[in-house]
Amino acid sequence: MDIALLSGLIIFFVLLTLLLAGVPIAVSLGVSSILAILPILEQEAAVVTGAQRIFSGISVFSLLAIPFFILAGNIMNRGGIAVRLINLAKLITGRIPGALAHTNAVANMLFGSISGSGTAAASAMGSIIGPIEEKEGYDREFSAAANIATAPTGLLIPPSNVMITYSLVSGGTSVAALFMAGYTPGFLWGIACMIVIFFAAKKNGYSSAGDTMKGQKLKIVLDAVPSLLLIVVVIGGIIGGIFTATEGSVVAVVYTLILSLFFYRTIRWKELPEIFLASAEMTGIIIFLIGVSGIMSWVMAFTGIPGLVANALLGVSENKIVIFLIINLILLIVGTFMDMTPATLIFTPIFLPVCRQMGMNAIHFGIMMIFNLCIGTITPPVGTTLFVGVKVGKTSIEKVVRPLLWYFAAIFVVLMLVTYVPAISMWLPWLLGYVE
Repeated sequence: MDIALLSGLIIFFVLLTLLLAGVPIAVSLGVSSILAILPILEQEAAVVTGAQRIFSGISVFSLLAIPFFILAGNIMNRGGIAVRLINLAKLITGRIPGALAHTNAVANMLFGSISGSGTAAASAMGSIIGPIEEKEGYDREFSAAANIATAPTGLLIPPSNVMITYSLVSGGTSVAALFMAGYTPGFLWGIACMIVIFFAAKKNGYSSAGDTMKGQKLKIVLDAVPSLLLIVVVIGGIIGGIFTATEGSVVAVVYTLILSLFFYRTIRWKELPEIFLASAEMTGIIIFLIGVSGIMSWVMAFTGIPGLVANALLGVSENKIVIFLIINLILLIVGTFMDMTPATLIFTPIFLPVCRQMGMNAIHFGIMMIFNLCIGTITPPVGTTLFVGVKVGKTSIEKVVRPLLWYFAAIFVVLMLVTYVPAISMWLPWLLGYVE
């Protein structure tokens, strides 16, 4: 049997078996990768090689950005930013039918991009806007669906930790270029959902909020500006070459600390150890995953698994439209039962070479893959954002799935546009000179 096929089958079946048995995904990745290399290397050599790959996988300077962006996001989540962004979003959407749901959508785009977490956005926005919507006569399922569908936009709108992870595993794709490439797809996702909200609101008779903030507009804008400046400072500094993405993450931490401790005064000094601990725990999980995935990436490259997958896909069709559609469908299925970080680590080495062979830029592929996996966060059975949104919306998955179907349809249309119209992702990186 061909060594690539044998190693691929071992990885697939062992990984699947361990995951179904409830073994942590990092352990499952490591064990399946070591077993896949045993037919080639002796046991001792395989284990030593695995340890070396873990060490080399996490000994990357750019990875320092992840713990700092996580810490900045946690500080912002606890720092009273959500209410200020909701007020700003309400100011923008107040005259549109279903204004509160539109407010939720805009606030998710703003807060998600700052916190870098879809679940944080769904939790913060849903718990604050949901009760107001219910008081105004909005159906719970309608409100929860709008919140859930728009929460992942912040994973595409930078800064985004999953983009940093993709940059590493794809062989050093520019983080700044990925950040720029995520803006338009993220906004298009949010706008597509707002179109669905508009028609659903018209059907259900949810009127606009009107001008309920008369005399407060300037105060609301000024109150939200310091929070929004985080994006300007961090992304502007990276694009302008003032600092790298890693240094930008440290700037984000310092900025959010000053903002929350001294400007808004929403966090007390004694709360910081708890925030640091939560950030360290989350960082440990992600970094260990990245380290262990280094073994799998090396095994795949060593045994030629990506080439095997490429030949199999090209055996189905040589039409890149068909190949890209198949890859999208596979990633959509994967996203329904696997978290974004491990899915990115596992499938980038498999599909990126195929897409490059078909003429797709690594930046374009990264956005396409992240977009697919973002959809997985709002679909059962492992949709963490879905679960959070249902919980804060005080409803059930069974009741919210039906209204979500319209959002899925709109989001899928945007996914197809992102896949087959490269300029949607690439125009900003092209404009800023990150790609030729």
